Amino acid sequence: MTTEQDVDTSSWKQTPDGIPIPPPSPEDVLYENRDGVGWITLNRPRVLNAVNKNVTRLLAAALDQAAADEDAKAVILIGAGRAFCAGGDMWSSLYPDDQPAPEAAEVQGKIWSMPKPVIAAVRGHALGQGAQFVNVCDFTVASDTARIGEIQIRQGFFPPTLISPYLMGIKHAKEFMLLGDAFTAEDAYRIGIVNRVVPDAELEAAAEAMAKKLAALPATAVRLNKLLVNRVYELAGFQQGFDWRKDYALRTLSEQKDEVAEARVRIREEQGWAAFKEERNKGYQD
Repeated sequence: MTTEQDVDTSSWKQTPDGIPIPPPSPEDVLYENRDGVGWITLNRPRVLNAVNKNVTRLLAAALDQAAADEDAKAVILIGAGRAFCAGGDMWSSLYPDDQPAPEAAEVQGKIWSMPKPVIAAVRGHALGQGAQFVNVCDFTVASDTARIGEIQIRQGFFPPTLISPYLMGIKHAKEFMLLGDAFTAEDAYRIGIVNRVVPDAELEAAAEAMAKKLAALPATAVRLNKLLVNRVYELAGFQQGFDWRKDYALRTLSEQKDEVAEARVRIREEQGWAAFKEERNKGYQD
């Protein structure tokens, strides 16, 4: 079996501090039907499954494939390797990509509107866009290694879509979105964004057991009940919050310059990942 250490990275582009970054691949997202359950795997483990345009294209296609797969009655979204998804790929500019790709809201909207239940199976980090994938899924089973958070505020980035406040109370929503912490699995369960916490070795089995329970139920009733729950949140304004960038005042505020954010971007571009991470994570333990 090929391991990460066996891969020849000599042709890969590197960060300013010499970290090799894998080029886009048609295998960056995988789809497989296993006994009536559709498994979608984010498959860039060397960069903790960070999201670039190639991933958004492939993930959108995999979600469409799962929706159209008549033999798949439930879907599991998981990350390869030691993390679910570390968020947006900060090094995507190393491999320029001018081809069309769906926006984050479109991809996450496919999960929201999928007629089948989608389960996030989370180990390790689920940050930024990774946290949003977790939160838009219908269920989340988390390994006890999971760390989930909207940490992009540390570098002055904003969530491309707004989901978290609909899952938790206002105090927890502000804690989740303003402090930039990565929540443990138990804390994520406490505030309502995780359904089950299991030992890491049991993650896949626990997610599969939930999926098969859903798959054994009458499919029309499962579909209707998902739509009914979603409808309640849509009536409460979910879609307007989800598409917050369409609000002129909010979009204008998001486009304002910020000296701290710009300084951290310069550190990343000039000194590389290690220096940026040290600066960004001052005061944090994750």
